[in-house]
Amino acid sequence: MAKYKTYAESGVSIEANDVMVEKIRSSVSSTFGPRVIDMPGGFAGMFRLDYDEKLFKKNYKHPVLVACTDGVGTKVKIAEMAGTFDSVGIDLVAMSVNDMLVQGAEPLFFLDYLAVNTLEPARIAEMVSGVAKGCIMADCALIGGETAEMPDVYRKDEFDMAGFAVGVVEKDRIIDGSKVEPGDVILGLRSNGLHSNGYTLARDICFKQLKLDINAKVKGVAAGSIGEELLKPTRIYVKSIVKLLSQYKRKQVVHAMAHITGGGLVGNVPRVLPKNCDAVINKKAWPKHDIFDFMQKSGPVEEQEMYRVFNMGIGYVVVVAADFADSITEKLTKYGETVYQIGKITAGTNKVILK
Repeated sequence: MAKYKTYAESGVSIEANDVMVEKIRSSVSSTFGPRVIDMPGGFAGMFRLDYDEKLFKKNYKHPVLVACTDGVGTKVKIAEMAGTFDSVGIDLVAMSVNDMLVQGAEPLFFLDYLAVNTLEPARIAEMVSGVAKGCIMADCALIGGETAEMPDVYRKDEFDMAGFAVGVVEKDRIIDGSKVEPGDVILGLRSNGLHSNGYTLARDICFKQLKLDINAKVKGVAAGSIGEELLKPTRIYVKSIVKLLSQYKRKQVVHAMAHITGGGLVGNVPRVLPKNCDAVINKKAWPKHDIFDFMQKSGPVEEQEMYRVFNMGIGYVVVVAADFADSITEKLTKYGETVYQIGKITAGTNKVILK
């Protein structure tokens, strides 16, 4: 009699998935607020949109839903090398919620997708713990997700991750850059480091060219090891920016914002500028992280390429009316950001000029 084939023999463990679900339950529920309708075992997450005055401080008269999706790119390879998986979960949340923030939206909920070679419950629990931390930083709920075990697609210890966020903004409070005008001041909010962009180049320099060990100490770079430096999570700017925007309910003194991801300052700032404006940015207006100097010298990498690939120490940009630049800088500093006045808007042709 022929031996029956099982799913586990082909590389997929249903039992491991059940164990994983139990391990991540507390991390997921830690992000729930009163708008989440919890249904253990449900096939989809549920989130209330009817705002009860007793529960919520404000109602949206004309709510517009804003949605984003993203991953963390080849930063997952650094996590694999280091055997550390929680920080990339924070990155995953940051990449989407910082994007929707640009339009003035506050995040409501988040979903994740994790794809692995072999479902190891403890490792998945570490990843989801990081995602939950990111959601708490962003004031949003982790209401669902999916973990796919695909041994034929991913090699041993390989994984990938994607995130999906939904937020909301009042229709007449959408920030689209149309109010930007010459004379506006450009504020730069400090990044934590590389965040989640430029990692293919960073990995090439550090591990192919220099052949560094993931635990190697690097002279001039503050973190304990190159691995720790490269795994610093992307800063989440949600709480400070949402709080700032709530201070100006009638006046729109924040004219545009940009999340500095792939493409750097030169690629992302023009996306929120009118066609007849330029952003003139003073490169000496803020101190660069040591890791950027290390990458530039070790490559070597031309300065223009550095500004095109990396955030160079500025993770988020806020373009504001000149009369409010100092007060907004003061507010954002009070909310925990490190803020630099890095430039001004001039008449031009929709480009960034680095000086």
